[in-house]
Amino acid sequence: MRKKYSWKQRRRLSDPIEEHVAFSDTETKIAIAGHPLHAMMVAFPIALAFSVFGADAMYWFTGDEFWPRVALWGSGVAFGMGVLAGVTGTVELLMAPGIRIRSASWTHFVLAVMLLSVLGLNWGFRMDDPVGAVLPWGAMISALAAGMTGITGWHGGKLVFDYHIGAQREG
Repeated sequence: MRKKYSWKQRRRLSDPIEEHVAFSDTETKIAIAGHPLHAMMVAFPIALAFSVFGADAMYWFTGDEFWPRVALWGSGVAFGMGVLAGVTGTVELLMAPGIRIRSASWTHFVLAVMLLSVLGLNWGFRMDDPVGAVLPWGAMISALAAGMTGITGWHGGKLVFDYHIGAQREG
């Protein structure tokens, strides 16, 4: 038999996670002049992942061998900057209890690790023959990387804008 609660009793029910002492400790632990380092660094791999996809598309349309070289460098720098951004994000995740306690933070972490794997694959695939790697597999890997970047970035944005993860508190 299910117990029925009155209106006042229902209002007193609360989320045990929100009552956890560390739940509100979401302030950034790695910052320069109060600006979160992870948030600053992710812009580069995001922009470069989409740029590599654009360079592959430009090669497909023009046939100019300049674009595969752009994609090779772009994918390498996207991977390298992604690793640096990932290190700062992982430190934030592990150091701030209010970030670590949320499942959304772990979802973003897992997606970011998967994205780094795809960015590394994209770069490694192009190393030997940048021109020959573009069609069809390089372009498909780039499309996958761009799509995963969008999904991972959306989850990261949700953490920042909805939960105020990594932001510094006023006063």
